[in-house]
Amino acid sequence: MTPGRLDGFVQREGCWGEPEHAAAAQLRRVVDEAGIELFRVCFADQHGVLRGKTLTRDAFAAALRDGVTVPSSLLLKDTSGRSAYPVFSAGGGIDVPGLEGAGDVVLVPDPHTFRPLPWAPRTAWILCDLSFPAGGRVPLSTREICRQALGRLAERGYDLVVGVELEFHLFRTGDDPEPGQSAPGRPGRQPDLSPTTRGAQLLHVESLDVLDDVVQLLHDGLTALDLPLRSIELEFGPNQLEVTLAPRPALTAADDVVLCRSAIRQLCARHGYLATFMSRPLGALSASAGWHLHQSLADRGGGNAMTPDTPGAALSEVGMAYLGGLLQHAGAATVLTTPTVNGYKRYQPQSLAPDRIVWGIDNKGAMVRAVGGPGDPATRLENRCGEPAANPYLYVASQAVAGLAGIDGALDPGPPTATPYTADAPRLPTDLGEAIEALRTDRVFAEALGPRVIDWLVRLKTAELERFRAEVSEWEQREYLTLI
Repeated sequence: MTPGRLDGFVQREGCWGEPEHAAAAQLRRVVDEAGIELFRVCFADQHGVLRGKTLTRDAFAAALRDGVTVPSSLLLKDTSGRSAYPVFSAGGGIDVPGLEGAGDVVLVPDPHTFRPLPWAPRTAWILCDLSFPAGGRVPLSTREICRQALGRLAERGYDLVVGVELEFHLFRTGDDPEPGQSAPGRPGRQPDLSPTTRGAQLLHVESLDVLDDVVQLLHDGLTALDLPLRSIELEFGPNQLEVTLAPRPALTAADDVVLCRSAIRQLCARHGYLATFMSRPLGALSASAGWHLHQSLADRGGGNAMTPDTPGAALSEVGMAYLGGLLQHAGAATVLTTPTVNGYKRYQPQSLAPDRIVWGIDNKGAMVRAVGGPGDPATRLENRCGEPAANPYLYVASQAVAGLAGIDGALDPGPPTATPYTADAPRLPTDLGEAIEALRTDRVFAEALGPRVIDWLVRLKTAELERFRAEVSEWEQREYLTLI
């Protein structure tokens, strides 16, 4: 695979620095040696779902020089694929020049994210950033939103380090595994599914052994992608598994989750299973799936800035202030940590999921759990309020924004709780509508992300919520049809 001209869009717009050019040179060698012929050029949309094109070898060489275009309207759709904006009206209904008329944006590949796919012969994928054809980054790129939030934290001398615990549900597909046809705003009929585990037996070795084909499949696939897999575990609920990923710099960790979720779904689908990162699907009788995000701050010397020096302290002074920010802005952050209607059904008492805004010392019922202490280089905070469907870039960005506000304001998180489900503390939003209102009125998020991004998120999630409220549910049918 030859480099081609160096005077294309990527070079003119300064999209890459020296590290990216070096990574691209290595990428080309891997392509030649591995015989890669197909390239999935992707970006994570506002919902954290991968979108993109599959390119041939020659087209990919051109994409490394000039990027590849996709419709800008992909950024303006809710989870059903329906546009939340009148893109063909004047200005497209959004205050972002360049997004009207479903015109193009440019996917600029990030060579650091290139990976051959172990399950698809002669195929690789690569993540991209978004630019306008006339130049300049697209402000609604969630990867860019995350990068900027982390950059503001870095300006204060701290780098965010993130570890991941990601739960999901696994079902066997039936004789008719394909969902019905859908249209924007009207998702199709769901596939026939059957259970894989009985539930109620946390970490039961023999139950996980029944799914050893899946365990082997995921281990081989995820490690071949160079993802930092640490464990594959049986969780408490029926059909519920968890993967954990080792700590990495925050943007890299977000990339990892984007790829990990898609890889799990693709690997399982090829072997007769459906893996879903929906928090509480039908059949989740006892436990919903969550995404526990472990986070610490690295200082300029590479040390853990959250590790306390004071005997008996849970966190350093800066760690406590960061925690204070997570708590104070938790309501607004839930739109980013728990972005679906379904995710709020997870906030149940006595469920190992939080229902109010508290922190505790190694307490898994609290929203934020402090782990470690004096002399422990692994001292960290674990935010347990996220759902596994969250856009990884927005989840990470929400923590950086809230935590930095805590550092800047020297916020006091108050004392830890030992009774997280009965503590006299503010409740987490009980539904997506309440969370949207909290985000709409939070000045810290408005200043950090900008009003355009806040308005965009609010509009997309409001459109999703309005469709949900207009739909007649199975509960309503069961409750009222024969009674009244």
